[in-house]
Amino acid sequence: MTDRGTTDGHVTGRIAVGSDAPAERPGTPDGATATYVFAVCRQLDPAVLSGLAGLAEGSPVHGLRFGPLTAVVQHVPAAEFSEDAWQQRLSDRAELERCARAHHEVVTAAAVCGPTAPLALATLYRGDARARQALEADTDRFTAVLARIEDHAEWGVKVYLPTSSPTPAATAPAPPLPQGGRAPRGAGRAYLERKRGLHQAREHRHDRALQTAEDIDAALRRLATAARRLRPHSPEMTGEKHRLQILNATYLVTSVCEQRLRDAVAGLRRRTGAEVELSGPWVPYSFVGEA
Repeated sequence: MTDRGTTDGHVTGRIAVGSDAPAERPGTPDGATATYVFAVCRQLDPAVLSGLAGLAEGSPVHGLRFGPLTAVVQHVPAAEFSEDAWQQRLSDRAELERCARAHHEVVTAAAVCGPTAPLALATLYRGDARARQALEADTDRFTAVLARIEDHAEWGVKVYLPTSSPTPAATAPAPPLPQGGRAPRGAGRAYLERKRGLHQAREHRHDRALQTAEDIDAALRRLATAARRLRPHSPEMTGEKHRLQILNATYLVTSVCEQRLRDAVAGLRRRTGAEVELSGPWVPYSFVGEA
């Protein structure tokens, strides 16, 4: 998955009010629906949701008012969105990605109308009445979150350094013994010294990489309202053997600091020599659970 909204778990959001979707069982009537909740916002223009398929074709995505706030919801077939059905989706990468992208598309559309708090993927209730009741119980928290992220966006930053190819000395075996089975005087010590030097060089490169990551993160945090460090992806995960990810972070940045952030990233590229990838702006998936 390459879309920022569907990577690193961000599409799941951080506010996960209790889900009580009906379990699939013989007593579930044909045609029964559950209420899927995508996000919560203050105001919602129905026009921005027009044409969105959401998670269930043929069922419009719409607003559900509760108190001073609005939930972005969709009626979905209960039997197709049971706990068992979601477990199957989680085990099918293609289906999970489809759902994550659909969820993200709806959240992004709603965010055009103002600050929007995404809910976790697969937040479902047994009908609108139950959804409204559960959401109303969290009104104060949603209100605080929306105030926190107003006029802010999330920006992702990934930093890479090139991986050093092993030198011939690093991969060379121990020198063979000459005929007679006795090594020249000092040969073993010289070999161990080379090995020790290579180990120290690797440690030095590792320490420099960590310091570069800390310096970049510190510089960007000064421009952000909040920041989160995520686990860097290994070369095995990224599939890129030629470079090493040393920083995987996300920053909550006010709109007035957007250009300063871009300029700072450009300056950090020049100063550190690292590859600094900036993505955004995104709905603040990573920061809606901190109120």
